Amino acid sequence: MPAPEIPNLKSLLASRRGGQQRGRGRGILTSGAKHESSDADKDRAVQNTDQDAATSRLSCIELGYLEDPFAKAFATQPTIRRLPLLNRGTYVRTTAIDILVDKFLSTSPTELKQIVSLGAGTDTRYYRILSKYPSIKVIYHEFDFPSNTATKIATIQKTPSLLAQIRQSLLDPSDLKISVDKTFLTSPFYNIHAIDLRTFSTSPAPTIPNLSATTPTLLLSECCLIYLQPADASAILFSFLTTLIPAPTPVAVVLYEPIRPHDAFGRTMEANLASRNIHLHTLKKYGSLTRQRIRLKSAGFEHGFKAADTGFIWQKWIAEEEKERVAALEMLDEFEELELLLTHYCVAWGWRDRGEEALFGKAWAEVQEQERDDEVG
Repeated sequence: MPAPEIPNLKSLLASRRGGQQRGRGRGILTSGAKHESSDADKDRAVQNTDQDAATSRLSCIELGYLEDPFAKAFATQPTIRRLPLLNRGTYVRTTAIDILVDKFLSTSPTELKQIVSLGAGTDTRYYRILSKYPSIKVIYHEFDFPSNTATKIATIQKTPSLLAQIRQSLLDPSDLKISVDKTFLTSPFYNIHAIDLRTFSTSPAPTIPNLSATTPTLLLSECCLIYLQPADASAILFSFLTTLIPAPTPVAVVLYEPIRPHDAFGRTMEANLASRNIHLHTLKKYGSLTRQRIRLKSAGFEHGFKAADTGFIWQKWIAEEEKERVAALEMLDEFEELELLLTHYCVAWGWRDRGEEALFGKAWAEVQEQERDDEVG
């Protein structure tokens, strides 16, 4: 899922300085505007944001921020060059999650691992992992609405390089199976599930083919759970930690979500999305780093629960040499706007380990957290 739409930063900054605030296009939502729609309309609005994310990734890839030879295959819209500060935001988000995933995969590299991507959409992480770590064994699961999984599976079927990546991990090519309606793809190591995540709130929880209950597992949610009601989002984590992958199997989660909804930027971000029929249902409940940490601990990630905003991550996680490389890609004058943008998104990560093994504790031991909500890089 993409990050929520960015508010009109110049208008926000002008407002903070005492200037007149104006909205245009999808910028500021006029006070009192109402949008009534069905649940199906709201679902479609969320589903359709996936191509926004694909376009943002392509913008970064073509400018040299990121490397991803697989992304273009999944983009159905022409590449649109994003504003430099939006490219920088996409870069920081992607790099932060890559760091956490890479540390997980490279710790005890001979041990089988499992990754579950919630609301995966057009994400290419599985293919990038196979390319970067050809000797590592990982079971990968993606979840999304049927309309999105059907599009992705159709792309895979018509793209020989993607099929080759999947088949190279199989002992028997016939182990790769696609459902009659072409919304499910299953194999021993790569699976795409057309499952509405809200069904995890029902009893019993949905059956997940090829999900291992005994393999150390990392859950990924990049702006996914935030679109669900808090009870539904909590039910998903509860199901994975108890029913699907019970203790003592190690389980961790990485969340990427907006935060700080109560200032001008946060309020305008919500209004922009509401004008597109997209609602951030958990934002106010988990709208600070402290609340994200409490959320993870309460969910059962008892051995670690940490968070940092992407401004802190840019300053503390990324090497100076890499910052210089990124800075040289595009002219960026809007440093105040960039800081405003980055401090309104966070990465939160938590884990439950197995006794002395401490797989995730070891993997992320040196990852620096932001200890206070008001701390800056």
